[in-house]
Amino acid sequence: MGLVYTEIELINPREPSLRPLRQNALVDSGAITLCIPEHVALQLQLTELEKREVTTAEGKSILVPYVGPVQVHFENRNCFTGALVMGDTVLLGAVPMEDMDLVINPRLQQLTVNPASPNIPTAVVKKAAERLL
Repeated sequence: MGLVYTEIELINPREPSLRPLRQNALVDSGAITLCIPEHVALQLQLTELEKREVTTAEGKSILVPYVGPVQVHFENRNCFTGALVMGDTVLLGAVPMEDMDLVINPRLQQLTVNPASPNIPTAVVKKAAERLL
């Protein structure tokens, strides 16, 4: 399977006067979080919450800003998340994809809403086991 890209909108929910940014995002189910370039964080006026240590593909550890909140919009789905500020392209990782109930269609090489739940995102949750006394 080759690289999969998709159009998403990024929104700063704390600044409703700012227009959403439409971005072509690299879809990567092997990555965990949303990653955005510095110019996207600046345009959305996102607040740095903290620094996070990340390990690059070359094995190098670096500190990067973690900003948020960010609202991610794809088709009829939304989620709220934080983002690592790094790289030169938007990268959509597994956590926001799972939160919006999205799947990668390898045959079409595209991101889609879960065909089993096309109208509303679903999630699997389990009740915590009761303590035995």
